Amino acid sequence: MARRSFSLLKTLTKPTTSFSLTPTPTSRSVTYMPRPGDGAPRAVTLIPGDGIGPLVTDAVEQVMNAMHAPVYFEKYEVHGDMNRFPAEVIESIKKNKVCLKGGLKTPVGGGVSSLNVSLRKELDLYASLVNCFNLPGLPTRHENVDIVVIRENTEGEYSGLEHEVITKFCSERIAKYAFEYAYLNNRKQVTAVHKANIMKLADGLFLESCREVATKYPSIKYSEIIVDNCCMQLVSKPEQFDVMVTPNLYGNLVANTAAGIAGGTGVMPGGNVGAHYAVFEQGASAGNVGKEKMVEQKKANPVALLLSSAMMLRHLQFPSFADRLETAVKRVISEGKCRTKDLGGDSTTQEVVDAVIANLD
Repeated sequence: MARRSFSLLKTLTKPTTSFSLTPTPTSRSVTYMPRPGDGAPRAVTLIPGDGIGPLVTDAVEQVMNAMHAPVYFEKYEVHGDMNRFPAEVIESIKKNKVCLKGGLKTPVGGGVSSLNVSLRKELDLYASLVNCFNLPGLPTRHENVDIVVIRENTEGEYSGLEHEVITKFCSERIAKYAFEYAYLNNRKQVTAVHKANIMKLADGLFLESCREVATKYPSIKYSEIIVDNCCMQLVSKPEQFDVMVTPNLYGNLVANTAAGIAGGTGVMPGGNVGAHYAVFEQGASAGNVGKEKMVEQKKANPVALLLSSAMMLRHLQFPSFADRLETAVKRVISEGKCRTKDLGGDSTTQEVVDAVIANLD
């Protein structure tokens, strides 16, 4: 697992070297996340959200305080049944450029739009990244799973406009992001997931963009797979995949499937990024709000959001704090003494938090 990466900035297991994802204009054409930090404490917008959100965001706050991490939170109450994001929340994210959020419940049907989708479009968070990997000590059906699912986040059916087309601009942008991510994180292969055999115009355009970008990265193997076959291959031989780039709707399905194979949605970190802003949250959306009983018993799994907050720390240029947090979480999982129900245990959220804090170096 030497090349696994929780981070959009660096590989996880390698020493934290000082390169940036903001290339010079003469060397790379894609601008990624800015380098906003100089070591000073940073403000982060915090949205606890619905369901298990307040439990798992509180877990992050506790661990950050125990680590004396150089971040402080501006907390806002936002719920999925609101008509829109309050203006002051959007202003806070634009000011701080970074947000950590719990899940927001999306009403099914009824014409109510998803606040999660509206936030991505408002901030142009065009790339969703979910890292699905095996955690040492956590038994799963498949081994050597280390998949990064990168999905276009702003258009297509999943964007809230069910007949919106896929554009050349957004297709090229997400393809460039995927290949640049693979290049900078020592990944060997990028697989485009599509349904171009049926969606000939929209997915055909997406594939055309991926193929064009692939020619600029000769050191990275490029492949394509129809989404039907992709799902079958994921559940039968997931270790064959490395970086996967997808249109919006398929990406959500692929990411949740890969997460379930690698250990469950409760342990998979993720982020949504654009040219100017980044929002970190639980990587796979299935179960990120949770059941009422889980909330009442306070037994939500905080691991996914803890690892997402480690991604956030690395994005803020605090790699040593990110390493400490990731190491502590992996120790707790490996020891197996303190696990929530979804991982085969019966621990509460607070018991997991206490165990992580006890394992901090």
